[in-house]
Amino acid sequence: MKKGLVVIAVIVGLLVLVAMWFMGTYNSLVSMDVKVDEGWSQVEVQYQRRFDLIPNLVETVKGVANFEKSTYTAVTEARSAWAQSMQNGTRAEQITATNNVESALARLLVTVENYPQLKANENFSTLQAQIEGTENRVSVARQDYNQVVTPYNTKIRTFPASFVATLFGFTTKDFFGSDDTAANGPAVNFGN
Repeated sequence: MKKGLVVIAVIVGLLVLVAMWFMGTYNSLVSMDVKVDEGWSQVEVQYQRRFDLIPNLVETVKGVANFEKSTYTAVTEARSAWAQSMQNGTRAEQITATNNVESALARLLVTVENYPQLKANENFSTLQAQIEGTENRVSVARQDYNQVVTPYNTKIRTFPASFVATLFGFTTKDFFGSDDTAANGPAVNFGN
Protein backbone atom coordinates (compact mmCIF):
# COMPACT_ATOMS: atom_id res chain seq x y z
CA MET A 1 0.00 0.00 0.00
CA LYS A 2 2.85 2.40 0.79
CA LYS A 3 4.42 1.78 -2.63
CA GLY A 4 1.11 2.62 -4.29
CA LEU A 5 0.92 5.96 -2.44
CA VAL A 6 4.52 6.78 -3.38
CA VAL A 7 3.82 6.04 -7.04
CA ILE A 8 0.67 8.17 -6.95
CA ALA A 9 2.56 10.98 -5.21
CA VAL A 10 5.33 10.84 -7.83
CA ILE A 11 2.78 10.89 -10.67
CA VAL A 12 0.89 13.79 -9.09
CA GLY A 13 4.19 15.61 -8.52
CA LEU A 14 5.19 15.13 -12.16
CA LEU A 15 1.78 16.33 -13.34
CA VAL A 16 2.08 19.42 -11.14
CA LEU A 17 5.57 20.13 -12.54
CA VAL A 18 4.36 19.70 -16.13
CA ALA A 19 1.36 21.96 -15.42
CA MET A 20 3.60 24.59 -13.85
CA TRP A 21 5.98 24.46 -16.83
CA PHE A 22 3.03 24.71 -19.21
CA MET A 23 1.59 27.74 -17.37
CA GLY A 24 5.00 29.39 -17.10
CA THR A 25 5.70 28.93 -20.80
CA TYR A 26 2.26 30.22 -21.78
CA ASN A 27 2.57 33.27 -19.50
CA SER A 28 6.05 33.97 -20.87
CA LEU A 29 4.74 33.85 -24.44
CA VAL A 30 1.88 36.20 -23.57
CA SER A 31 4.29 38.61 -21.91
CA MET A 32 6.62 38.58 -24.92
CA ASP A 33 3.68 39.04 -27.31
CA VAL A 34 2.56 42.09 -25.34
CA LYS A 35 6.10 43.52 -25.51
CA VAL A 36 6.10 43.05 -29.28
CA ASP A 37 2.75 44.84 -29.54
CA GLU A 38 4.04 47.65 -27.31
CA GLY A 39 7.14 47.95 -29.51
CA TRP A 40 4.93 48.19 -32.58
CA SER A 41 2.83 50.83 -30.85
CA GLN A 42 5.95 52.96 -30.32
CA VAL A 43 6.76 52.65 -34.02
CA GLU A 44 3.20 53.77 -34.85
CA VAL A 45 3.57 56.79 -32.54
CA GLN A 46 6.61 57.93 -34.52
CA TYR A 47 4.80 57.26 -37.81
CA GLN A 48 1.94 59.44 -36.63
CA ARG A 49 4.38 62.22 -35.76
CA ARG A 50 5.82 61.97 -39.25
CA PHE A 51 2.34 61.82 -40.76
CA ASP A 52 1.38 65.03 -38.95
CA LEU A 53 4.53 66.88 -40.06
CA ILE A 54 4.35 66.01 -43.77
CA PRO A 55 1.50 68.39 -44.74
CA ASN A 56 3.30 71.28 -43.02
CA LEU A 57 6.53 70.48 -44.83
CA VAL A 58 4.80 70.19 -48.20
CA GLU A 59 2.85 73.43 -47.74
CA THR A 60 5.98 75.30 -46.68
CA VAL A 61 7.85 74.04 -49.72
CA LYS A 62 4.92 74.89 -51.99
CA GLY A 63 4.71 78.36 -50.52
CA VAL A 64 8.35 79.19 -51.19
CA ALA A 65 9.08 77.28 -54.37
CA ASN A 66 7.13 76.05 -57.32
CA PHE A 67 8.60 72.58 -57.22
CA GLU A 68 7.87 69.51 -59.24
CA LYS A 69 4.24 68.48 -59.08
CA SER A 70 5.14 64.78 -59.34
CA THR A 71 7.12 65.02 -56.10
CA TYR A 72 4.24 66.68 -54.27
CA THR A 73 1.82 64.09 -55.67
CA ALA A 74 4.08 61.20 -54.63
CA VAL A 75 4.35 62.49 -51.07
CA THR A 76 0.60 63.06 -50.81
CA GLU A 77 -0.26 59.65 -52.26
CA ALA A 78 2.24 57.86 -50.04
CA ARG A 79 0.86 59.64 -46.98
CA SER A 80 -2.70 58.66 -47.92
CA ALA A 81 -1.70 55.04 -48.53
CA TRP A 82 0.02 54.96 -45.16
CA ALA A 83 -3.08 56.33 -43.41
CA GLN A 84 -5.23 53.68 -45.05
CA SER A 85 -2.82 50.88 -44.13
CA MET A 86 -2.82 52.02 -40.50
CA GLN A 87 -6.61 51.72 -40.37
CA ASN A 88 -7.12 48.31 -41.92
CA GLY A 89 -3.81 46.94 -43.17
CA THR A 90 -1.68 44.13 -41.83
CA ARG A 91 1.61 44.88 -40.14
CA ALA A 92 3.44 43.88 -43.34
CA GLU A 93 1.25 46.28 -45.41
CA GLN A 94 1.96 49.04 -42.89
CA ILE A 95 5.69 48.44 -43.21
CA THR A 96 5.44 48.63 -47.03
CA ALA A 97 3.39 51.84 -46.85
CA THR A 98 5.95 53.35 -44.49
CA ASN A 99 8.78 52.50 -46.86
CA ASN A 100 6.87 54.30 -49.63
CA VAL A 101 6.47 57.40 -47.44
CA GLU A 102 10.20 57.38 -46.71
CA SER A 103 11.01 57.13 -50.40
CA ALA A 104 8.67 60.02 -51.27
CA LEU A 105 10.11 62.16 -48.46
CA ALA A 106 13.62 61.48 -49.69
CA ARG A 107 12.63 62.68 -53.17
CA LEU A 108 11.01 65.78 -51.65
CA LEU A 109 14.10 66.65 -49.65
CA VAL A 110 16.36 66.10 -52.67
CA THR A 111 14.08 68.36 -54.72
CA VAL A 112 14.52 71.05 -52.08
CA GLU A 113 18.22 71.16 -52.89
CA ASN A 114 17.24 72.93 -56.13
CA TYR A 115 15.77 75.86 -54.21
CA PRO A 116 18.32 77.83 -52.16
CA GLN A 117 15.69 80.39 -51.13
CA LEU A 118 13.69 77.55 -49.57
CA LYS A 119 16.61 76.29 -47.51
CA ALA A 120 17.06 79.82 -46.15
CA ASN A 121 13.41 79.98 -45.04
CA GLU A 122 13.21 79.64 -41.25
CA ASN A 123 9.93 77.70 -41.30
CA PHE A 124 11.39 75.19 -43.70
CA SER A 125 14.55 74.82 -41.66
CA THR A 126 12.51 74.16 -38.53
CA LEU A 127 10.30 71.62 -40.29
CA GLN A 128 13.29 69.91 -41.87
CA ALA A 129 14.88 69.56 -38.42
CA GLN A 130 11.60 68.13 -37.12
CA ILE A 131 11.45 65.61 -39.97
CA GLU A 132 15.08 64.60 -39.41
CA GLY A 133 14.42 64.18 -35.68
CA THR A 134 11.32 62.15 -36.42
CA GLU A 135 13.20 59.93 -38.84
CA ASN A 136 15.77 59.28 -36.11
CA ARG A 137 12.97 58.43 -33.67
CA VAL A 138 11.40 56.09 -36.23
CA SER A 139 14.74 54.36 -36.70
CA VAL A 140 15.20 53.88 -32.96
CA ALA A 141 11.61 52.65 -32.53
CA ARG A 142 12.14 50.13 -35.34
CA GLN A 143 15.34 48.88 -33.77
CA ASP A 144 13.59 48.54 -30.41
CA TYR A 145 10.74 46.67 -32.09
CA ASN A 146 13.15 44.25 -33.79
CA GLN A 147 14.88 43.70 -30.45
CA VAL A 148 11.63 42.49 -28.83
CA VAL A 149 10.58 40.47 -31.88
CA THR A 150 13.83 38.46 -31.93
CA PRO A 151 13.45 36.67 -28.57
CA TYR A 152 9.72 36.23 -29.13
CA ASN A 153 10.19 34.59 -32.54
CA THR A 154 13.03 32.48 -31.16
CA LYS A 155 10.98 31.24 -28.23
CA ILE A 156 7.92 30.25 -30.23
CA ARG A 157 10.08 28.36 -32.71
CA THR A 158 12.17 26.39 -30.18
CA PHE A 159 11.16 23.15 -28.54
CA PRO A 160 9.38 22.62 -26.16
CA ALA A 161 7.86 26.13 -26.10
CA SER A 162 6.88 25.68 -29.75
CA PHE A 163 4.36 23.08 -28.60
CA VAL A 164 2.60 25.62 -26.35
CA ALA A 165 2.89 28.35 -29.03
CA THR A 166 1.26 26.14 -31.65
CA LEU A 167 -1.43 24.99 -29.24
CA PHE A 168 -2.46 28.58 -28.46
CA GLY A 169 -1.93 30.12 -31.89
CA PHE A 170 1.16 32.25 -31.25
CA THR A 171 2.77 33.10 -34.60
CA THR A 172 6.01 34.78 -35.63
CA LYS A 173 6.04 38.54 -36.09
CA ASP A 174 7.48 40.44 -39.06
CA PHE A 175 10.82 42.19 -38.66
CA PHE A 176 11.58 45.61 -40.02
CA GLY A 177 14.08 45.48 -42.81
CA SER A 178 15.00 47.79 -45.60
CA ASP A 179 12.99 47.80 -48.79
CA ASP A 180 14.47 46.63 -52.06
CA THR A 181 15.54 50.12 -53.16
CA ALA A 182 17.30 51.06 -49.90
CA ALA A 183 20.69 50.06 -51.25
CA ASN A 184 20.39 52.83 -53.87
CA GLY A 185 20.41 56.35 -52.48
CA PRO A 186 17.98 58.93 -53.83
CA ALA A 187 19.06 60.45 -57.12
CA VAL A 188 20.04 64.09 -57.00
CA ASN A 189 18.94 65.90 -60.13
CA PHE A 190 19.57 69.60 -60.63
CA GLY A 191 17.51 69.75 -63.80
CA ASN A 192 20.34 68.79 -66.15
